Amino acid sequence: MVGVYGALLLVVIVGSVLVSLRGGVLLDQGGISNILVRSTALGLVAIGQTMVILAGKLDLSVAYLVGLSSLIAAETMAGDPAMIGPAVALTIVCAAGVGLVNGLVVTRLKVNAFIATLGTGLVIRGYLEDSYDGPAGNVPTAFQHLGYDRIGPVPVSTVLMLGLAVLAWWFLTRTRPGYHVYAVGGGEEVARFSGIRTERIVVLAHVLCSVAAGLAGLFLASRLGAGAPWVGTDGGYDLESIAAVVLGGTILAGGRGGVAGTIGGVLILATLDTIFDELGVDSFFKDVVRGVVLIAAVALYARSRRAGR
Repeated sequence: MVGVYGALLLVVIVGSVLVSLRGGVLLDQGGISNILVRSTALGLVAIGQTMVILAGKLDLSVAYLVGLSSLIAAETMAGDPAMIGPAVALTIVCAAGVGLVNGLVVTRLKVNAFIATLGTGLVIRGYLEDSYDGPAGNVPTAFQHLGYDRIGPVPVSTVLMLGLAVLAWWFLTRTRPGYHVYAVGGGEEVARFSGIRTERIVVLAHVLCSVAAGLAGLFLASRLGAGAPWVGTDGGYDLESIAAVVLGGTILAGGRGGVAGTIGGVLILATLDTIFDELGVDSFFKDVVRGVVLIAAVALYARSRRAGR
């Protein structure tokens, strides 16, 4: 975890120098707010992705679920402030239902999590393509405060995202189901022989991951003022969330890592995006740099583990 925040500091320093050479300032109030806003949706999805990766699984349906959740929320609200509560509840319930389906397909049908969640994502994509041509629904102004209000330079939504991160950290490190998530990720057969109900833990991890994606959909609906079917895939939250988790030091095999490192990975990716925008870098080069950073981070983690052994 120390390594990822050291890398974040290095990115901030180098980025500040490069932006200053172009006559700009990276960490002024606008720059800080931009980084934090970029971090919020990705952070919410990545917190949930951390749960399933720690359990030794993966979720590729989250990007489509983010778009679906934004539509459920916006269409249920329909511009009526009185419908905010029911819309939020319905969105979370529907997201949890998707996670439950993912978990049951993985545990009961014994389908690899990569294929199971990809299949669920494709089902959601088919529904979105068939039912929507563009944005739909209407988010009332009262709900848009979630996406735009700030405490100084810090968006309220970022504070809520960090609150969820603390709650996830508490769950993973202070509760029995949290310990079991690590145990299942470290070795599912060993965990089963130890008396842990591994299937329940895997299903729980998928449900929590999907609920986090649903919360990201709510946040993006508050930013856009409507639901958008492709807001999740356009943001690349499936692969970006996995990248953030891996950058944070959680290994894809499961059993090692945590939410604190994931937040560091999210901040690195958000800071890089902000730097690229300030420098006017084209999208191809952005993806190249992201890929290089991710490969370098994984290589360094692997080398440090070998050295530790």
